[in-house]
Amino acid sequence: MTFYTGNAQKHYPRNYFSPPLKIPIILSGTFGELRSNHFHSGIDIKTQGKQGIPIYAAANGYVSRIKVSQYGFGKAIYLEHPNGYTTVYAHLQKFEPTIQKYVKNIQYKKKNYQTGNLFTKSEKFPVKKGQTIGYTGDTGSSGGPHLHYEIRDTKTEHIINPLLFGIHPKDDTAPTLQKIMAYPLNEQSRVNNSSLKSIISFKKTSPNNYISERITASGVIGFGISVFDRLNGATNKNGIYSLEMKVNGSRVYYHDVETFSFAESKYINLLIDYKHYKTYKNRVQKTHKVPANRLNLYEDLVNNGKINIENGASYQVEIIAKDIKHNTTSIKIPIKGVKNNLVFREKDTTNYKIIAKDFHKYTLDNVTIAFPKNTFYTDCFIDFSIDNDIVKVHKATVPIDKRYTLTFDTSLLNEKQQQQVYIANVSNKKYPRYANTKKKINKIYTSTKVLGSYKLLFDSIQPTIKKYNFAEGQWLTKNKTLKVKIKDNQSGIKNFNATIDGQWILMEYNHKKRILTYNFDDKKLVGSKHIFKIVVSDNVGNLKTLSTTFFKK
Repeated sequence: MTFYTGNAQKHYPRNYFSPPLKIPIILSGTFGELRSNHFHSGIDIKTQGKQGIPIYAAANGYVSRIKVSQYGFGKAIYLEHPNGYTTVYAHLQKFEPTIQKYVKNIQYKKKNYQTGNLFTKSEKFPVKKGQTIGYTGDTGSSGGPHLHYEIRDTKTEHIINPLLFGIHPKDDTAPTLQKIMAYPLNEQSRVNNSSLKSIISFKKTSPNNYISERITASGVIGFGISVFDRLNGATNKNGIYSLEMKVNGSRVYYHDVETFSFAESKYINLLIDYKHYKTYKNRVQKTHKVPANRLNLYEDLVNNGKINIENGASYQVEIIAKDIKHNTTSIKIPIKGVKNNLVFREKDTTNYKIIAKDFHKYTLDNVTIAFPKNTFYTDCFIDFSIDNDIVKVHKATVPIDKRYTLTFDTSLLNEKQQQQVYIANVSNKKYPRYANTKKKINKIYTSTKVLGSYKLLFDSIQPTIKKYNFAEGQWLTKNKTLKVKIKDNQSGIKNFNATIDGQWILMEYNHKKRILTYNFDDKKLVGSKHIFKIVVSDNVGNLKTLSTTFFKK
């Protein structure tokens, strides 16, 4: 049996995969949802606020990859299936015992919590549909306990919406409309006699149907919409499935989130009004495509969704948002073409002009910035200045495609300062953020995709270590774990190394709670008196050591 929805171009097996959890499927995140710098590559299934719920193989196959990371997916397992698809299960608390033992052996051999990708052959861990493969958790960059679940095309690695394969969470709620914006798209264009983008007011005419104020316009214009969807049983603001725009009844724009590739996910920053998002933390999806946007989500584009408004003509634009269950919200926007007589506004210019296809390098005082070819999506002018030791590299409201290099000359710093110095992003003055800093003789530099303000800071303070669930000299007979809390308020934690009786131990770091945990089941202790030692380093090399004694048989 196959399943087909909306404008999906392929047929997907509807009954081949079973749900990975045996609890009601309620989603906290939908496929293709708009996230920071990427589309959400799976669905997030709620786990009732709990960890440790069994996860089941969605179909027959084998474990093709295992990965343990501090961030990202955390503990993740990949199953390859004979029908050409791969399923992915992420943010696990732990794997099933056989896989867990295999992973821990590798961690102890490498003396590292993070394993990297562990690729396994088909005969290593074969699985049957419905077999337990792990347990739900909150590892990696998870915002709370849940299961991140994906389905990929094994050959192309393209990610496909899992809800096209027969998972049916309850959803009878239409998307919620938040905001409509209109954009003049060239120097001659106007909306309501303005050359600036405008927020358009609207009112409800019937359930899930709206009409905006009538606007006047001239030249080439476009629209954008802020909209979210809710599913039954959850209050999360999820993403929609499709977005369509019609002009006088004819479709000129359509995209949906059936499938996409990881390589194109970054172009989300051109799908949305990036400046508006960075300023107001609200994502507005454009219903027009800009030239540098290489997303393959689009269908039936006419003039890339841009509307040419002629003087004296009337238009009715309709924007239609749907979820995957076809619950629909729409808004109609009446437009009158009115010639404008405004003088063209001047462009913002600086001394630093970027030609997107060229390499650019600029130096000011002791600071150099270098932009590879095609770092910027379009030609532009950027700000580059230094004021009170703060280096301004344009504005974080502009998206860029590649990393650029920011280099400081540190030849005037003494030896101690050279050791303690690091580069920080200080765009948020209250919360400076460590920028990954590399050091050479008399130079330090960072490679980043973030524009904004930067400054050299100095860190002379050691990290802190506190015993969390035990005390010095305590008997830990009933303890299953040993925990410490580590913290560094300046350059941040870089590394840690722990031993018991001189033997390296695996400590799992919950960076959200800053707690390191050792499981006593990992190895048998010899004797009753034991010495626990941990060394923690920050990003400039300050070290803190804790050595303590405990008793356990």
